[in-house]
Amino acid sequence: MSGATVKFQGRSSIEQVEEGNDLAPKFDGRGLITVVTTDADSGELLMQGYMNAEALQLTISTGEAHYYSRSRQVLWHKGATSGLVQTVRELLIDDDQDCIWLRVDVAGGASCHVGYRSCFYRKVPVGPDFESKQADGQIELEWTETEKVFDPEDVYGDAPNPTIL
Repeated sequence: MSGATVKFQGRSSIEQVEEGNDLAPKFDGRGLITVVTTDADSGELLMQGYMNAEALQLTISTGEAHYYSRSRQVLWHKGATSGLVQTVRELLIDDDQDCIWLRVDVAGGASCHVGYRSCFYRKVPVGPDFESKQADGQIELEWTETEKVFDPEDVYGDAPNPTIL
């Protein structure tokens, strides 16, 4: 890990936040900022998560993705257990600095703890497809990935699901 301290600037004006050079992230009332993570080469959406200030600082200083788990209420280094480390190729922040976009290279080719490449492995039918894909008022999800990259039991063992409570 890098020994460099990452400091954020206080938010002083709209101009400073939207047009300035200061990194002044806006964390929500729980101290979190939304993160979307995509594959650096393909642009494929891999996951959405959250960072607290420490996770963002570690991500910047180490060049590897760190997140904050809302369900477990802990900081986690993506891939520390699975080996599926996300090396950050680019970290972008949106115009009002309340959302992070990570463009990453993924060791092992997967980002989802369920074993799929992307956490977005099912889609919800919309518009004309909605009528044909529902039964008794229940929407039937459509699978976009059917092959797992890894077996979660081999990686995580019998541990309880790390993100669902």
